[in-house]
Amino acid sequence: MPQTSTCLWFDTQAREAADFYVRLFPGSRITAVTHYGPGAPMPEGSVLTVTFELDGREYTALNGGKHFTLSPAVSIVVHCRTQDEIDHYWNALSAVPQAEQCGWVQDRFGLSWQIVPVRLFEMLQDPDNARVQRVFGAVMGMKKIDLAGLEKAFHNR
Repeated sequence: MPQTSTCLWFDTQAREAADFYVRLFPGSRITAVTHYGPGAPMPEGSVLTVTFELDGREYTALNGGKHFTLSPAVSIVVHCRTQDEIDHYWNALSAVPQAEQCGWVQDRFGLSWQIVPVRLFEMLQDPDNARVQRVFGAVMGMKKIDLAGLEKAFHNR
């Protein structure tokens, strides 16, 4: 079977971004770095790509110039188990406060992330539609997800 991976387009910050991400997520690592050669559209010797793993998943950061930019239309989801994890990743990744909504943040490189509790997905799959609607309404009013607030909405307290 073919495998898939994600390529993230940066202007010139691919190495800086990859370094930041692998420091933030435990068990992550950079696996390869390639450089532009002579006659390339970027300076010879500058970083072309950085391949790295986050939580066992492969990503490639590409320095491609200003032709394209990252967009909130694509985001990486961080599945958190506790409020402490939510707070940790939120604080580390949120750099654009106006991009915050329903657990979504944008980091200093322009990459969008969803910092969400695993419990949210469980709640949204509950067979009780009234519970689901209360949780959905609660999430829509949040920037950073408040796990206790979701539980309160779920249990109608």
